[in-house]
Amino acid sequence: MTTVGYGDDRVDVGGHFPAPGDRAPAFVLTGREMNDVSLEEFAGQRKVLSIVPSIDTGTCATSTRKFNEQASRLENTVVLVISADLPFAAGRFCGAEGLDNVLMLSTFRDHAGFAQAYGVDIQSGRPRGLCARAVIVLDENDQVLHSELVDQIKNEPDYETALSVL
Repeated sequence: MTTVGYGDDRVDVGGHFPAPGDRAPAFVLTGREMNDVSLEEFAGQRKVLSIVPSIDTGTCATSTRKFNEQASRLENTVVLVISADLPFAAGRFCGAEGLDNVLMLSTFRDHAGFAQAYGVDIQSGRPRGLCARAVIVLDENDQVLHSELVDQIKNEPDYETALSVL
């Protein structure tokens, strides 16, 4: 188990965080229309998984905007923003912000399965039950090219390093 910062506190994060060279675990998450969305659906495309605690926080909103902006410049690449937020909230946020280059996915139907498989399961403290902030970049065959578990939840990820592997 590892820890990440939550303000002045450290919180426990469980699961196996993928490292470069690992094969990404399969998942089925929930899309904006309450539909099931699997990793398999993006076969043959490169993927940026931007995992955030909640789109309703400033840092999560900022990172989603930044990845939305960058996504339009990336060939054969989909940006998946994954959080515990309900699909309705994610849809409302993207609509209000005019974001159409990212796909919002929710862990609400299988939080533990996804969060454990991707090593982002916050298990202690006030944010228990949310995902830790992380960025995982996958190639067309779901091999991990880059992974960053952000050490302090309030901090943004290293966009430049994440996108440079693409």
